[in-house]
Amino acid sequence: MDKTPGRATMMDLFSHNHQPYLTMPLSAQIVEDMKTAMKAKDTVALNVVRGLKSAIKYAAIEKFGAEGELDDTDAIAVVRKEIKKRQDSVTSYEGAGRQDLADTEKAEIAVLEKYLPAAMSAEELVKLVESVIAELGATSKKDMGGVMKTLQARAEGRADSRTLSAEVAKRLV
Repeated sequence: MDKTPGRATMMDLFSHNHQPYLTMPLSAQIVEDMKTAMKAKDTVALNVVRGLKSAIKYAAIEKFGAEGELDDTDAIAVVRKEIKKRQDSVTSYEGAGRQDLADTEKAEIAVLEKYLPAAMSAEELVKLVESVIAELGATSKKDMGGVMKTLQARAEGRADSRTLSAEVAKRLV
């Protein structure tokens, strides 16, 4: 990342905190962020946003054909997938002693996290898990699939599958 004094970085130019996209669709926000990154000459952010735009377009083509476009819910799922890829890379790079590459991946994760909705608080998560388990009458681990499916739909991208799964596992025997 360019650290020239006086030059704004992508992080400086993003004045939003996790909920910026209530006013425009995610795809439009990505285009705006690409322009911002170009103006700021922030190559890391620009490359990440370009890659994200490409991944979203690829997913749309896969799902709807050449003229299709994803809604925000599906686009957020693509963002989560991109973050997961990078988290896996960080683990691999750190295991191989390549901290420089791991740091690059972490910087990319920070850019991608801007597109996720605000995370659910621990209390909200526990409350949601308990209400879904009670509603479905789940009692054992064999009911976990149904609970997870319902939870993921209700969490609306505000909690990742790993966190949801851990909470459900604590409550089902």
